[in-house]
Amino acid sequence: MSEIKKLSIDVDVEEYYKNYVDFEEVSKLCIEEQEMLGYNWNYPPFEFDVDEVWNSYNKLKIIAFKIDFSEEELAHTFEDKELEFILKRFERMKVKFMNDIYALENEDSIGLYLGKCNLCMRCTRQFGMPCKMPFKMRYSLESLGAYVDKTIEDLFGHKILYAKDGKLPEYLIFVGGLLYDKK
Repeated sequence: MSEIKKLSIDVDVEEYYKNYVDFEEVSKLCIEEQEMLGYNWNYPPFEFDVDEVWNSYNKLKIIAFKIDFSEEELAHTFEDKELEFILKRFERMKVKFMNDIYALENEDSIGLYLGKCNLCMRCTRQFGMPCKMPFKMRYSLESLGAYVDKTIEDLFGHKILYAKDGKLPEYLIFVGGLLYDKK
């Protein structure tokens, strides 16, 4: 059976921004992903200045949920559809993980979603309609220009891993956070 661990670290926003954020470069990757998988309200392009978001807070709590797979799960080779189903099941767990982040929010903070928003089965942005859940939708670290892979490697000592050839990775990591201590 899988084991879930919650990892977190608090960092200075100014320092984090300097070392891990390049909105121009990362937003290109987000837009390319959306062109393949469909547009989403928590990914760019945005109608606001991302730098203003980063510059509005002093602190960032990076929160990662690491799912370690059992030896039995790792040894099994899955059919493509079976592996896709399993990975989607874990992807849907992001909504549950976000509850931990929502619980930390107050008037001086805002949560950051764990990657691409999946609150709705299909995002209304794909149809040119407004977000159906603006009260729950949050932007993610990567959508605000952060290099999440580098963040996880440098600050937690883990690499982001992916399933391939019918095999689960050793672990999955979902990364979100909380911008807090509003200026």
